[in-house]
Amino acid sequence: MSIFNFLKPKPQKVEDVSNEPKTIYHIFQEQIDTGLAEHKRSPLGLFVSSFAAGLEVGFTLFLVGILYTLVHDKVSEPVMHLILAAAYPVGFIFVVIGRSELFTEHTTLAVIPVLQKETNVKSLLKLWSIVYLGNLLGGYIMAGILALQGPSMEIISVDAFYHIAHKLVKYDWLIITGSSILAGWLMGQLSWLVTSSQETISRMIMVVLITALIGVGGLHHSIVGSIEVFAGVLTSNEVSWFDYMHFQFFTTIGNIIGGVVFVSVIKFSAIRFSKQGKHHHKNHDESK
Repeated sequence: MSIFNFLKPKPQKVEDVSNEPKTIYHIFQEQIDTGLAEHKRSPLGLFVSSFAAGLEVGFTLFLVGILYTLVHDKVSEPVMHLILAAAYPVGFIFVVIGRSELFTEHTTLAVIPVLQKETNVKSLLKLWSIVYLGNLLGGYIMAGILALQGPSMEIISVDAFYHIAHKLVKYDWLIITGSSILAGWLMGQLSWLVTSSQETISRMIMVVLITALIGVGGLHHSIVGSIEVFAGVLTSNEVSWFDYMHFQFFTTIGNIIGGVVFVSVIKFSAIRFSKQGKHHHKNHDESK
């Protein structure tokens, strides 16, 4: 064999990539496969990834805090609200596109393999615990960094931290739970839509659309909100530890309900009944 033949690049196998949209059954199977892979992942790897997600999603507070500090006294309250909502997706983009583990995605993703009986509830609770703990610890560190650096560098004011936190904790438990159910529902939809998307750009668009909707609605997210309220506790006497614990408990419960009931269970039921209908129709045709 000559050296020229050796250096000649080998022909690459060209895959037949279809641009056709995925069917609901393909999306469902991908959700099962991805969720099952997370169940089988090592606890340490899962924890480190979720810890990274807690840090990364904190950049939402970083950008929102800066924007509030810069323009809150120059624009009306409704305009300020829309500006902050437009900034809300940045941390989610880092997490979802970067494939770190976020608890509110797993309220749907990790549940579907359990409903399909590919794994069990014990494995689900273990996975949730690891991801939730990692997200919170990463978020606490990010909140501490921003609470220290923001006012010191004069890029985020103490008033910004208070304003952002107060908007989340000022409601009673029923309102917080209802709001967080909607947020969990939307995050479950995000998990489903990201799986259905075939390109990074389309996935990014889905992230922006869903999380901006959460921002516009002022909905309660148990991880981003945890960072926002915790930073408020660290920087303001007007936000107490009780406010934080009250917020965190009911927001977590609501996010779980939203992701599990309104996405996992409903999607699973729709697909199961569709398959039963197709099976019944097939048997009916064969009996003719």
